[in-house]
Amino acid sequence: MSMDMPLLIVENLKTHFYTYDGIVQALDGVTFELYKGETFGLIGETGCGKTATALSIMRLLPENGTIAEGRVLFKGENLLEKDEEEMRKIRGKEISMIFQEPSAYLNPVFTVREQIIDVIMAHQNLEREEAEEKAIEALKLVALPDPERILGSYPHELSGGMQQRVMIAMALSTNPDLLIADEPTSYLDVTVQAQILEHLKNVKRKRNLSLLLITHNMGIVAEMCDRVGVMYAGNIVEIGNVRQIIKKPCHPYTMGLLAALPRPETRRKKLYSIKGSIPDLINPPSGCRFHPRCPYAMEICRRRKPQTVEVEPGRYVACHAVERGVVT
Repeated sequence: MSMDMPLLIVENLKTHFYTYDGIVQALDGVTFELYKGETFGLIGETGCGKTATALSIMRLLPENGTIAEGRVLFKGENLLEKDEEEMRKIRGKEISMIFQEPSAYLNPVFTVREQIIDVIMAHQNLEREEAEEKAIEALKLVALPDPERILGSYPHELSGGMQQRVMIAMALSTNPDLLIADEPTSYLDVTVQAQILEHLKNVKRKRNLSLLLITHNMGIVAEMCDRVGVMYAGNIVEIGNVRQIIKKPCHPYTMGLLAALPRPETRRKKLYSIKGSIPDLINPPSGCRFHPRCPYAMEICRRRKPQTVEVEPGRYVACHAVERGVVT
């Protein structure tokens, strides 16, 4: 793989979920790239498709989910063409994922030792003793005190922050090239959240990891990410480096997200909110899915989905109003 070639390319990804009410069109042509050593953030409201994107990449969709279209190229190979046995070898070893609620993914009836060693032995040709040494290394990497005690503990004996660090240690124990972190701090208090993010940042730097960080928190994006993709209703509406996005958002949805952030100068004022509500993805709006809530909506927005265009080097926006100069 060439140094300039992205580690991960997600191209026109369309994912559907079959429910009793109808087909949920969760992803509607998601496209982005992630490079070696980069942290790429996916940000948007709950239900916009961030987790569906991660689960599609990992091929871990629930039974009612299917990838209808698109490609997921990892190191130049399409993961959507791999069979389940091939994917099992890639998951954990080359791509690892940290989930947002560790208590749901750590088995309560097994100690941390059994769970982390199982992961290591499944992906590396090591004896149990060597695997235990690797497990201790991984726990030290995320700054967990007294790793021997942690290994002998059951998940319920650990705090939420410790459980999350155990999850990160498990994800890193096989030396993956890509780490996907899905809202890794959403269930933690602010102090522990800051610690977890600092550990992630340190580990990424030490290992030169590529990180796909999924969050709804713009503060975390500003702190952690190199580039960011803004998601709305199953589409990525804007991509750019973090400074570009925060200082000068292009897409009306990104503008609304940033305007809604509380700031010291707005303490005594009513916070801005984007009018309307998230669309029903069983019957999504025609054209641009944001048009019912957009202050710049035009007739073409109702009729035709906007193409993603490069408005400046490395800056991509999918918006008719931006393309026509209505929004600058």
